[in-house]
Amino acid sequence: MAPIIHLVRHAQGYHNLSQVNQQIPDPELTPLGKTQCEELRKRFDAHDKITHLVASPLRRTLYTCLLSFDPVVKAGKKVIALPDAQEISTLPCDIGSEPSKLKEEFGDLVDLHLVHEGWNDKSRGSKYYPTPSNLEARSRAVRVWLRDLVSKAGDDAQVVLVTHGGILHFLTQDWDGVKLERGTGWENTELRSYEFEDPTGQDPDASLKETQPSWRRRRGSAIPLTETEQMQIREAFQTVLDEETRKHERAGADAEEAVVD
Repeated sequence: MAPIIHLVRHAQGYHNLSQVNQQIPDPELTPLGKTQCEELRKRFDAHDKITHLVASPLRRTLYTCLLSFDPVVKAGKKVIALPDAQEISTLPCDIGSEPSKLKEEFGDLVDLHLVHEGWNDKSRGSKYYPTPSNLEARSRAVRVWLRDLVSKAGDDAQVVLVTHGGILHFLTQDWDGVKLERGTGWENTELRSYEFEDPTGQDPDASLKETQPSWRRRRGSAIPLTETEQMQIREAFQTVLDEETRKHERAGADAEEAVVD
């Protein structure tokens, strides 16, 4: 059997409740979010097959992974925090905490060896500033990293990656169902399963394809979008993201000017 990558969007966080709450730095899960994790834990039927747990280092993704896949954690698997899987925007809710704080909060449950100082820098010119080239490069880096991970674990490897609604579209290169006003087409704790398109491991992009059972479960007999349709939605998404980024930067500049005055 080919390795499987289970991609999951995090459970509801306080930033999901209102636009104002997007100003909360690295927010926690809401009570509903924790309930969503419990429901995902119950409906997911392959805990015993999971070989690796991976998550974006933001707190809501780490907690979603720990709570939703608690049987895997109790079996001794640590959650590997992967900085390149963090969310795309520069809003405070999408800026992660310092490594020292994460270590204090999560202890030995999370493997933070990839999380270095500066992983949460999204300033202009940084690796994580949301330009199209940056987003595509780090999404490719995540896929290649996952491919390397499963190549060492054998054909039966099954990996869970808990990440965010925006970056998931770049990771999967699939824009079907995107709601521009929400920034994603994924629901909280939605899980979709993928394989690598090229089983030989030679594809430089390490592109993913959704498994047939996963597609049928959520879309039935629907026909996937054409490449042209995918690109049109991708461009519209980037336009909205660019506008939001500029708006946030202007607000930050205005706030600094007010302090100086």
